[in-house]
Amino acid sequence: MATTRKNAKKKKLVIVESPSKAKTIGKYLGSTYKVVASVGHVRDLPKSKLGVDIEEDFEPQYINIRGKGDVIKELKKESKNASQIFLATDPDREGEAISWHLAYILGIPPEEVQRIEFNEITKDKIKDAISKPRGIDQGLVDAQQARRVLDRLVGYQISPLLWKKVQKGLSAGRVQSVALKILCDREAEIKNFVPQEYWTVSALFKKDKEFTAKLIKKNGKKLTIANKEENDQILKDLNNSEFTVAKVDKKKRSQKPYAPFTTSSLQQDASAKLGFNPRKTMMIAQQLYEGINVKGHGTMGLVTYIRTDSVRISSEARANAKTFIINTMGKEYYNSNFYSNKKKDIQDAHEAIRPTDIRLLPSDVESSLSSDQFKLYNLIWRRFIASQMAASVADSVGADIKSGDYLFRATGSRIIFDGFRKIYQTGDEKKDMLLPELQEEEKLIPKSIEGEQNYTQPPNRFTEAGLIKELEDKDIGRPSTYAPIVATLTDRKYVKRSKKTLIPTELGMTVTDLLKEYFKDILDVDFTANMEDQLDDVEMGSVQWKDVIRNFYKGFEKELEIANKEIEKIEQKVVLTDEVCEKCGRPMALKNGRFGEFLACTGYPECKNTKAIVKKIDVKCPKCGIGDIVARKSRRGKLFYGCSEYPECDQVFWYKPTNKKCPLCGSLLLQHKLKNSTLSCSNSECKYKE
Repeated sequence: MATTRKNAKKKKLVIVESPSKAKTIGKYLGSTYKVVASVGHVRDLPKSKLGVDIEEDFEPQYINIRGKGDVIKELKKESKNASQIFLATDPDREGEAISWHLAYILGIPPEEVQRIEFNEITKDKIKDAISKPRGIDQGLVDAQQARRVLDRLVGYQISPLLWKKVQKGLSAGRVQSVALKILCDREAEIKNFVPQEYWTVSALFKKDKEFTAKLIKKNGKKLTIANKEENDQILKDLNNSEFTVAKVDKKKRSQKPYAPFTTSSLQQDASAKLGFNPRKTMMIAQQLYEGINVKGHGTMGLVTYIRTDSVRISSEARANAKTFIINTMGKEYYNSNFYSNKKKDIQDAHEAIRPTDIRLLPSDVESSLSSDQFKLYNLIWRRFIASQMAASVADSVGADIKSGDYLFRATGSRIIFDGFRKIYQTGDEKKDMLLPELQEEEKLIPKSIEGEQNYTQPPNRFTEAGLIKELEDKDIGRPSTYAPIVATLTDRKYVKRSKKTLIPTELGMTVTDLLKEYFKDILDVDFTANMEDQLDDVEMGSVQWKDVIRNFYKGFEKELEIANKEIEKIEQKVVLTDEVCEKCGRPMALKNGRFGEFLACTGYPECKNTKAIVKKIDVKCPKCGIGDIVARKSRRGKLFYGCSEYPECDQVFWYKPTNKKCPLCGSLLLQHKLKNSTLSCSNSECKYKE
């Protein structure tokens, strides 16, 4: 039964989450439709309490979200005046749940719900979706409910324990805590690593050109050189010995292109190639998905839906890619590549991330995009086109060179057909390094033979992209959770960034050690991965969501009870500073709070004085001429720059001041990244930029 109203002159209502998405879709549908935004969720579990009735079979206690009153009022008003209502939230669990909650709030009977979904925001896809409404997919809703309730049970019952036993402001999360454990385990590996000495022996030859061969075997067995004595004996054995080419291998090696992007691989590649952190990548990708005003084309979504585990692409997109590649690069560059998902079929619900129209070259849209938007669109466009191109081919030559009982190996290669590399760089490109022409049984005379001392290296710390790959490989979390996990770990001061790597803090290690001891299942990688599988089963309708919760809570409840009884208060290490409390004269200590580090008097609770940590930037205050400009953080954690003489001087800048003066008005220039400049005048009435 359609959601149809009596008055035919009434407009049809389409509800989406985002105002920018609403704006884009509204332009496609015309004057007979009204498109409005719910601005995300309108109904959720309360923030002030657990919100899950454990005694009533884990029934969620949903409420209208505080602050959404005006939005809900407007949605109800529009729905009453509509001839038909379409719920057009995102095509995933979260989007399905938002539509489900909207139907409840607006009083739409289940049999009248008209849910539409689309993988890309283009005119044709939106109109096609409007013509094919469906009901609510309860499997998707229940999978979202199960995750929400699980995360609430864990977060709202372990976090207060951490507040009481460790320090205020801490949090624990079902997936977040596993991610932190992975980082802490790697840090322990690094700390406990004992370097092992080993040596490598290389011979330098010259025939037309110089080339190097490495010693790999002795008497047909792999050779490991453990110390200098063994190295010196080998060099002695090789001294004045004869070198003969034993075998020459010539092969053609091909490398296939990578699959188009999933959420995870996009975050990883954007990190490696563009230096974007996961949060930034997803923010920009969302903008490209929801709609950009492209010159000559109007407002349109430039990429398909950005939260996906799938590498599948539609037959239409494949056909368009084929035509484009053959017409612009030639038949030899095209190959019909199919990619399959390693995991469940459930993750094939969406396509991979790709351009909505491959004819829109990055160069065509560059002037309509910000610098970062262009970089990400360019990356997505090239990865997709490359995925449908031919493999690159290289000539590869290997030569075995024998000397008595010892065997050396020399290798070389040269790209003879670039294939997909024509438009997409993999990061492992090397200069051509071909060996000279060598013949079997040919005698060679080394220019030099040298041994080099080496030591085994500890494993590398994870980068943000590396952690996301690890989570994906271990089947922990889902595309929508990767970026928030990393952000939460850094925001909570469990992890700090150093040269793009993630290092657990002492606080992070303390929390992980405590959770490992008392909440083994929560911290167990396999347990968490199995829970993700169960959520997939809920989505497919083979398992009831409350069964998943019940089974989980049996063990968790016991662990929680034991932890509350046994965990002693953990005293945090006091880090003293050179600062002295101006109120009582005691030394100030470094503390961690919700918005980062601050100074607190060691005389607490008698003296409760605290001070922000300020950092001078070697710029004098232009207003008072006495104070220095220092970096500070607002109550919400936002960085700003102000005078050290505050409150006497209230000079404030939201961007970093420099000692450079504006040539037009003489005010300080501020340092920040604009589209075509990096400095701008601090005088709001002066528009100077450079």
